[in-house]
Amino acid sequence: MSAEAFRKYLTLEKQYASHTVRAYLTDLEEFSEFACAGAGDMKLEELPYPIIRNWIIHLMESGLGNRSVNRKIASLKAYYKFQLREGRIEASPLAGHKPLKTPRRVEVPFSESEMRGLLEDWDPEGGYEAMRDKMVVELLYTTGMRRAELIGLKLSDLDLAEGVLRVTGKRDKERILPLLPGVGRELEAYIRLRETEFPEAEEPYLFLSPRGNKMYENLVYRIINKYLSKVSAKSKKSPHILRHTFATHLLNQGADMNSVKELLGHTSLASTQVYTHNSIAELKRIHGTSHPRNKKK
Repeated sequence: MSAEAFRKYLTLEKQYASHTVRAYLTDLEEFSEFACAGAGDMKLEELPYPIIRNWIIHLMESGLGNRSVNRKIASLKAYYKFQLREGRIEASPLAGHKPLKTPRRVEVPFSESEMRGLLEDWDPEGGYEAMRDKMVVELLYTTGMRRAELIGLKLSDLDLAEGVLRVTGKRDKERILPLLPGVGRELEAYIRLRETEFPEAEEPYLFLSPRGNKMYENLVYRIINKYLSKVSAKSKKSPHILRHTFATHLLNQGADMNSVKELLGHTSLASTQVYTHNSIAELKRIHGTSHPRNKKK
């Protein structure tokens, strides 16, 4: 198994995020250990599908859910696709594999009133961290950017005079996002506070940890969970739910799906359509209360 060559393929050619590359390599290593125990010295490139099927059964018997099993198999698919491209195999053992069925996961966005209550009731005297946390929530909710895009934001990505910012998304694709005027003014105040808090900071990133370093993934999750817990009892509180909320609220207010697609940085409408089930519910409500055929005579 050429793990290093596979890593370079995922990183340089596929341009996957570092955490995705780590997950793929971990899955591949786990499968390799399982296969070695049952297939001896046989190379991964030579393994037949029944060995993979046995691994799937092993994962399910260990308590792993179908969605998690499918994710691990996706890692193997990527590996065999790489080997096929390199000419080391003639066919992938997973060519005929069908993913395990998974229930549709419905993510419930936060309501407009919940978001309004959260963002309008913020302690203005909370200092740098409170202001930073508010801007984290504001940007995730008002731009729909991804967590990784937020963490990677640099001061140079902001053009407050024009009211826009530049984000670098998946595959290093850049897009320009508009800023609401109020958010732009708050960002100006935040940057002044950041310069006061960290006058000698060399980090170019917009959001910093308490020690003046680049913000990290778990910190963003803790911020979102902490503040959304104040206004909602929903169990799912994550940066992605704010992205989901952003898209749903725009669609509910009549935004064109193609425009939402561009704002989210999706490559196809199919990716954007997963956010429409709540807007459809809202349209049904409006339709039911507004159509003359539903009026009491």
